[in-house]
Amino acid sequence: MGQDEIVNACICAILCDGHVLLEGVPGIAKTLLVKSLAVASGCSAKRIQFTVDLLPSDIVGVTTFTQNKGFETIKGPIFANFIIADEINRSPPKTQSALIEAMQEKQVTIGRETFKLPLPFFVMATENPLESSGVYDLPEAQIDRFLFKLILTYPKRKEEELIMENNMTLKKFEEFDIQSILSPKKIIEMQEVAKEIYCDDKIKAYILDIIEKTRKKDFPHGKYVEWGGSPRASIGLFIAAKSWALINGRDYVIPKDVRDVAHYVLRHRIILNYKARAEKIDSDVIIEEILNKVGLK
Repeated sequence: MGQDEIVNACICAILCDGHVLLEGVPGIAKTLLVKSLAVASGCSAKRIQFTVDLLPSDIVGVTTFTQNKGFETIKGPIFANFIIADEINRSPPKTQSALIEAMQEKQVTIGRETFKLPLPFFVMATENPLESSGVYDLPEAQIDRFLFKLILTYPKRKEEELIMENNMTLKKFEEFDIQSILSPKKIIEMQEVAKEIYCDDKIKAYILDIIEKTRKKDFPHGKYVEWGGSPRASIGLFIAAKSWALINGRDYVIPKDVRDVAHYVLRHRIILNYKARAEKIDSDVIIEEILNKVGLK
């Protein structure tokens, strides 16, 4: 309740065949969000709680040997359509890499066998911004694998009142009675439709101008930028704008689509310097300034 923007952004990421990094404090229904999307989409969902002792094999699975059955592959929780990777920064880099590789390749290797993951495959990894002890920050190269970074905030007072009255955080998931309205096959078809959304050359140039601006740093807040967006940022903004247009009932992209998804795509791809951290300047401020300065030619 009260998270329509986040829900729409997750739907957009799914249509892009991308993944989401979600930053938010505990208790604001991140798991419920993914489960609800999975059920409505007719897809399977699994939750993986990342901890310091979690191993890659706990995610992808293992090969075991018994006298009765011989070698047997036991698949891990990664074999689901929708995955919530809770507190991904709690586990060491080797374990994080197992998930990132699965996200990128859509397949995993267990023993000597390679297994395809079910499609569609969507990962929402969460981070708790309040804790810094006992965490392993994701390297920039791995963060870049996520199409979107979303910031989940507290609900508004009226929304929280409704949540409180309905005991929404205490309900069992089944009590929400969410109906399935799609299927995995339908989602894959919609992903193909999103790719075919028309994007004019002027819009493409607009996207490239935005990304180029992050690298040039020739604007007031540019002094806080260490590194601008990579080519993956250009691709992400391009495909996200197409999917956003589809969500809004159009078969063509307009500049507003690009602006609407720019923060999601760029906030984790613009690397800030120490001066920005010292002065508490975040990437959203820089993105907003770029969007105000770069126009459609």
